[in-house]
Amino acid sequence: MTDGALDPGPPVPGRPMPARPAPGRPEKRPTTFGPSALLTPANGITFVRLLATPVVIVLIMLWGASWFTFVLGGLLALSDGIDGWLARKQGTTRSGAFLDPLADKVVVLGALFALVAKGIVWWLPVAIIAVREVTMSVYRSVVGRRGVSIPARNTAKVKTLLQDVAIGLCLAPPLATHQAVLSTAIWVATAMTVFTGGQYFLDGRRMAREGAPPGPAAHPSPVDGTSSAA
Repeated sequence: MTDGALDPGPPVPGRPMPARPAPGRPEKRPTTFGPSALLTPANGITFVRLLATPVVIVLIMLWGASWFTFVLGGLLALSDGIDGWLARKQGTTRSGAFLDPLADKVVVLGALFALVAKGIVWWLPVAIIAVREVTMSVYRSVVGRRGVSIPARNTAKVKTLLQDVAIGLCLAPPLATHQAVLSTAIWVATAMTVFTGGQYFLDGRRMAREGAPPGPAAHPSPVDGTSSAA
């Protein structure tokens, strides 16, 4: 016995030896849900985020900046990390790979459109963000059908964080009258959104030229519900 594990003993003729993980690579843990699963806790949280988005939009239109809307919006932003953690722990799915980034975009764009309609932020940066998000989703879908899969970048997570922070600042009552702060936050998020879009576009062109195989953390990934954010 070694470290509490049973010694498999000498090999028996005609019986295959059990597979062992490669040196330096952790053994893959069994997951609760397979790639084709739909009714998972992670997807359940994603569905709640989608259903709660109209509520946030209505609250912004009715009250503008308020603590209730601020807290609800913050919970939606935090839930993105929770469903990603559950997906990694219990098994990523094809449905999660589609629904999770969709929920991200619906929540962010819905809140930003409501802020524009309420007159809290200028329409131009929001329009730039919306065009980038839609264009990049279409672009990744098109190149994916051609066999080119673009790996997700960590900068995409930073982009989503900056968008959430900008929205949160706009919903915080103490900052409601500080237009310069709100405008700066929105433009910083916009700049990061455009920057990451350029990164993905260049990545797609490079991988198409090189004929690189699909990466493990790419979109459209069949079993990745968390890393397909763009």
